[in-house]
Amino acid sequence: MARAVLIVNPYASRVTDELVARVASTLGDVEVRMTERSGHATELAREADGEVNAIYVFSGDGGFNEALNGVDGRTPVGLLPGGGASVLPRALGLQRDPVKAARRLLEGRTRRISLGRVNGRRFGFSAGVGFDAELVRRVDTRGRTREHGRAGNVAFVAEALGLLAASRFRLEPVLEVRGHGRAAFALAANCDPYTYAGRVPLHVAPLARFEDGLDVVGARSLRPASLPRFLAYVVRGGGQERARDILYARDVDRVEIVCDRPLPLQADGEDLGDVTDVVLESERDAVSVLV
Repeated sequence: MARAVLIVNPYASRVTDELVARVASTLGDVEVRMTERSGHATELAREADGEVNAIYVFSGDGGFNEALNGVDGRTPVGLLPGGGASVLPRALGLQRDPVKAARRLLEGRTRRISLGRVNGRRFGFSAGVGFDAELVRRVDTRGRTREHGRAGNVAFVAEALGLLAASRFRLEPVLEVRGHGRAAFALAANCDPYTYAGRVPLHVAPLARFEDGLDVVGARSLRPASLPRFLAYVVRGGGQERARDILYARDVDRVEIVCDRPLPLQADGEDLGDVTDVVLESERDAVSVLV
């Protein structure tokens, strides 16, 4: 087997045949493996774990998530941005250009990070119950193509505005974060930023760190008058951890959530279906990532 494996999701929005060839050439002695179906990156990562010196993943956030669910921490994982957001490598400080990121990963620096788990599924940077998971689902209904991947930022903004407008910009409490109170939705962050809108980082949980446990955040309710303030928190990156109308649980190992009705669940931007009960857990010091 080659020195390393390069797992590629050909449906990621910024992955092209030309870039795959350039990334592979930059990395050197790698075996390129293309994913063919949902869950395939997990299988490929599991097969390579412990058998090679490094596992590289050229994908979007969904492929990164799958790969992290296939490793046990023995082999360093290098994440090359191939999606529209590619939150995880960007949050780790890597360049958005996958070839430049590949050159940097070859330097061999590693960092041990924690991962989250939601109902047993690992996630690298975020999980959500309610509003943001419904947003992920709506964008997914627009479909993906080999040429363009998933719909981009404009689609996310349009769907978010549509969701809020449908509720008249009012969201009532629909779930209980046990030990912390009721909320209109709940977001779990393994790092800061939570995600990106183009080049703009969105700081849902500004205190979250890769080396710590999870931060869990939720609006206790949402009203038209409070929306500008909430948006300011997310863009500015501070204030929500002290706001009375925002639930903020810092550096937790385990949190249980009970929903009033079935609500959508997402992990790293992947739709995990509807749930009524959610268990969030931190898996500290879980994996080594190349940085």
